[in-house]
Amino acid sequence: MFINDVEQCQWIRQKFETPGVMKFTNEEKRTLLARLVRSMRFEDFLARKWSSEKRFGLEGCEVMIPALKTIIDKSSEMGVEYVIMGMPHRGRLNVLANVIRKELEQIFCQFDPKLEAADEGSGDVKYHLGMYHERINRATNKNITLSLVANPSHLEAVNPVVQGKTKAEQFYRGDTEGKKVMSILLHGDAAFAGQGVVYETFHLSDLPSYTTNGTIHVVVNNQVCYRRRGHNEMDEPLFTQPLMYKQIHKQVPVLKKYADKLIADGTVTLQEFEEEIAKYDKICEEAYTRSKDKKILHIKHWLDSPWPGFFNLNGEPKSMTCPPTGIPEDMLNHIGNGASSVPLEGFKIHGGLSRILKGRLEMTKNRVVDWALGEYMAFGSLLKEGIHVRLSGQDVERGTFSHRHHVLHDQEVDKRTCVPMNHLWEQQAPYTVCNSSLSEYGVLGFELGFAMASPNALVCWEAQFGDFHNTAQCIIDQFISSGQAKWVRHNGIVLLLPHGMEGMGPEHSSARPERFLQMSNDDSDAYPEFSAEFEVSQLYECNWIVVNCSTPANYFHVLRRQILLPFRKPLIIFTPKSLLRHPEAKSSFDEMVSGTSFRRVIPEDGAAAHAPNEVKRVIFCTGKVYYDLIKERKNQDLEKQVAITRLEQISPFPFDLVMEELEKYPGADLVWCQEEHKNMGYYDYVKPRFRTIVNHTRPIWYVGREPAAAPATGNKNAHLVSLRRFLDTVFNLEAFEGKMF
Repeated sequence: MFINDVEQCQWIRQKFETPGVMKFTNEEKRTLLARLVRSMRFEDFLARKWSSEKRFGLEGCEVMIPALKTIIDKSSEMGVEYVIMGMPHRGRLNVLANVIRKELEQIFCQFDPKLEAADEGSGDVKYHLGMYHERINRATNKNITLSLVANPSHLEAVNPVVQGKTKAEQFYRGDTEGKKVMSILLHGDAAFAGQGVVYETFHLSDLPSYTTNGTIHVVVNNQVCYRRRGHNEMDEPLFTQPLMYKQIHKQVPVLKKYADKLIADGTVTLQEFEEEIAKYDKICEEAYTRSKDKKILHIKHWLDSPWPGFFNLNGEPKSMTCPPTGIPEDMLNHIGNGASSVPLEGFKIHGGLSRILKGRLEMTKNRVVDWALGEYMAFGSLLKEGIHVRLSGQDVERGTFSHRHHVLHDQEVDKRTCVPMNHLWEQQAPYTVCNSSLSEYGVLGFELGFAMASPNALVCWEAQFGDFHNTAQCIIDQFISSGQAKWVRHNGIVLLLPHGMEGMGPEHSSARPERFLQMSNDDSDAYPEFSAEFEVSQLYECNWIVVNCSTPANYFHVLRRQILLPFRKPLIIFTPKSLLRHPEAKSSFDEMVSGTSFRRVIPEDGAAAHAPNEVKRVIFCTGKVYYDLIKERKNQDLEKQVAITRLEQISPFPFDLVMEELEKYPGADLVWCQEEHKNMGYYDYVKPRFRTIVNHTRPIWYVGREPAAAPATGNKNAHLVSLRRFLDTVFNLEAFEGKMF
């Protein structure tokens, strides 16, 4: 162990290395024995009843249960009210039973192969599930809340999620020193040493907006403990470790060793020990009998982060509607003025920043917003409504592209800063904007955990470039995409992923939209039934929402909609880079005032829309390429012959609005145009859905870059040549004549 703090070293020597420091009273010894009985007999019971089932038992490390219970007892004694835990699968069922105190029949019924799943999602194996429980701690007679966070097979992936949830619970309680809420992380020794996310999580420990003021780490050291049954109960460890497992099979179980010792020194009698075993065995048998009455498995009984009062009593949304997301004009003006000013006296800002603030004031006077100001309007209005907003990621305070500037720095006083967003209203929720460590996996996991704690917060993680989310792919695949299906856990996290082909090379161009769309669960071949509630019910049934906004107003609306919906879904936003300063990419207050809403599709509204029967081609697109298309259309004087319609919400697919557009232009070619390569981007996702709408009677032609292995070229000239090539094709009205689809 390396610690270069003398005081900490001395503390460890005192607590661990003083001779006789581990002396227990007789009462403590009896408690330890009783807890060992429960730990060991639980595993024995499962082994007897379900000998051929995988359960990742604790055999060989049964002492972990009394250790955890002692940690929780001591924490409760010192004022801790809430313990949030993360662990791998080994011993999880035992922890659920004997530490969290999940009803045994709920655990036992999980082993029943005839148990039907309730219609709540696809579920998960029993040794991945989580739990939330409030109970009295018997040692202190105080209330304590325990939460074990659900975890996939990626052993250490849950670590940052636990820390984020812990930080959120501390934040909402005003527990700035971590005296009321704490985290415990359990690890296997090999995973603790070998998994990089362990280090990424440690790396957050001293950052102000990420610290949880300390975590208890319990490492199961298999050099001291052992696995009696190998990797799992179906494993045969003698295949590969014959000599070691011959020794393990000779080991006397720890319960027998400890009981013999206490009986020998008179702390307990043999009869008392046997009675303790009989008492727990009876509890298990009675629970086993009750478990047979259970016919349906409800995943919601295993929820690790309930939101009291947010849903109705059945866990369903209280409505299936979403109010308009616009706000009054006086509020837009107030936020615009706040975004343009420095609320502290004598605070000297950078000259370049003065120009930016003046530009914001000018826009506010002219009733327009750019991307940064549209975001400011969304955040500021939610804060007024009591919604906490948290924005986290690398360089988010300034913004990677130097457009945001949410934290002002005094140019003459070191470390003096100001966050104007926190000075907008007298009674407002706090705004947290925080530069993270140089980590994606750990930080995205942390923000996911933070968003789990409450539905009444907008929690956003921004990648420095969208490309970099792939180092956090485990969190995206295992938690964000599938978390609700596996664990009935709603989560409203927002991923802001800068995306766009701008000649910046293969690592600074693509947020990989194709990956998010491939994991979207809406059916490409099912023609939906349209109703008044279609827009919202479609959002409710999807696993996440994928958008690429082309206007600041739509970005403003989708952020506000995320909170005004009666449920929570992850929101993936492909955000712009060059559009941040594009003169055309501005929105009028008219698109943001009360009564306005997010537009899933922005249809053509120019000359082509006024004479639809004369239109020769309808180009569908999403995101930045729209601005390239309208410029080229104007240059070629094709504004009457070619309509351009933008998909702003890509998934779930806006079948109803796309159908309206297709019916409006019955004689036109249909083209999907994207700047991404053909095997990437959106085409593989949108093509079958367009074909479903037209019942396979009209082709949807592709125009864009050719298939490629890398997402973008590193050569500026090659980038411009390929852009020119697809712009020429998309406006060549004879391009598809005589071609087979």
